[in-house]
Amino acid sequence: MLPRVLEPEVMDSTAEAIDYDAMDHKEVNRTFVDDLVAVCPELLADDEDWLDVLDIGAGTAQIPIELCRRYPRPRVMAIDLAVAMLHMARANVEMAGLVGRVQLDRVDAKQTPYRDGQFALVISNSIVHHIPEPRTVLAEAWRALAPGGLLFIRDLLRPEDDATVNHLVATYAAGANDHQRQMFDDSLRAALSLAEIRDLAVELGLSPDTVRATSDRHWTLAARKGAVP
Repeated sequence: MLPRVLEPEVMDSTAEAIDYDAMDHKEVNRTFVDDLVAVCPELLADDEDWLDVLDIGAGTAQIPIELCRRYPRPRVMAIDLAVAMLHMARANVEMAGLVGRVQLDRVDAKQTPYRDGQFALVISNSIVHHIPEPRTVLAEAWRALAPGGLLFIRDLLRPEDDATVNHLVATYAAGANDHQRQMFDDSLRAALSLAEIRDLAVELGLSPDTVRATSDRHWTLAARKGAVP
């Protein structure tokens, strides 16, 4: 197994935000929302009440936009620590006509201002590999989740060796520019192994089975608060 090599916690340059937003995330975002809906039927309920969602590390808000375009119930608090990402997120939300449903806030995911149990759904895509000590973010996400609510987190899996890193970059960033390819390479090397994220889930009081490898480059944690480990 490759050693974990940390990358900067905050992607806060304009170039990073532009290149990140320009990468083709459409299929990954659609799959994220499809898989979320499969374990969160509340999104499909015929109910006029809002479903309050916290998206941790929302970046340029592509997933909140995808979620709100497809379903009428979610009302998303989308947080990130990177100012450049949030500037681009604001433009994306305005362009999508979702200003009333996607709220943006500059918040450190390791210490959020939200009440215990404030959100019925807490989601995150690709923030964990940015955090030197991911247990802090996972614990904060769990604290903000309401009893009976769903925690749904997806991130990259750290590959076993350099050859696998190179293969994944060549496969999934073939049309990207050099900077985008390097960002993906760095992210793969900063990611957790399946065993590492399962150990962190156990520290939260969850079963290791709540974490599964869900693609050749992703793991997913899906857990209900109050569910029996």
